[in-house]
Amino acid sequence: MLNSAIGGISRVVRRDLPRVASGVAIEAGWIAAHLVMYPGGLLSDPANRSAHGHYNFRGFTPAQRGLVHAGVDAAATPILLVHGIVDNHSIFTVMDRALRRRGFSDVSSFDYGLLTSDVRGAAGDLQQAVEQLCADSGYERIHIIGHSLGGLIARYYIQRMDGHRRVHTCVTLGSPHQGTTLAKIGKVVPLVRQLAPDSDVIAELTLPAPDCSTRFIAFYSDIDHLILPHWSATIVHPDLNATNVAIHGVGHMSMPNNGRIAFQIASALRHLDADGTRVEDASASPPAAPRGATGEC
Repeated sequence: MLNSAIGGISRVVRRDLPRVASGVAIEAGWIAAHLVMYPGGLLSDPANRSAHGHYNFRGFTPAQRGLVHAGVDAAATPILLVHGIVDNHSIFTVMDRALRRRGFSDVSSFDYGLLTSDVRGAAGDLQQAVEQLCADSGYERIHIIGHSLGGLIARYYIQRMDGHRRVHTCVTLGSPHQGTTLAKIGKVVPLVRQLAPDSDVIAELTLPAPDCSTRFIAFYSDIDHLILPHWSATIVHPDLNATNVAIHGVGHMSMPNNGRIAFQIASALRHLDADGTRVEDASASPPAAPRGATGEC
């Protein structure tokens, strides 16, 4: 029996090694590329929004035209991108471009700053940014895509500060919803301490949220080196409409730059129900999954 078990593990390792090696190599490449792009993010304006509600079809791809014709509300609903810890909006350069190519006309970013030391404080700043975005766009509800800490800040705002009234869908990429054991190493830093599995912030997110109407989509990766264990990036809460999507061979910094993930996000945001609760688009995305369901990519 022991030999059989060892043989099974060996087969899994041999099967997955090329995928893991490829993912690690791509991750290293994106980290290097992001180090080059990061200074530009400090200088550029994160609120780089397109003119809202006006469409010039010249130069649009078939996918862009299709989205606009299928539903102008879906195409024009504002999307706000929220970066991770010690980062800025430059991490979303590829995601921003991918969403615009698929017809989404209003994409902007929120930078909460390098000196942020508290998830709750950053969530309060995000609340102000969302209110301003709604006022500028004329839309009562928006979408948020958060990478790493950005996803946790967005969830705190939505779940604990009535942000669900403003956010239709929140997509998180490698966010420590259940904390990360890696944070225990840096507990002397207040913000890092809040990311530990036993922190008060993580505990708050387990409290009841019966009125939360926001739809959550949480992507988590089997080779995420910052969220440990990797399933800590899933949302497990009885009151939340959450779908967890497993990603294979994509590193933490690669998630915002992955084409498959961008396609899935675009498909999920493609059509809106009148009540803002779920999506129906059999041609572009799988049927809506039940609460807590897990998909794969």
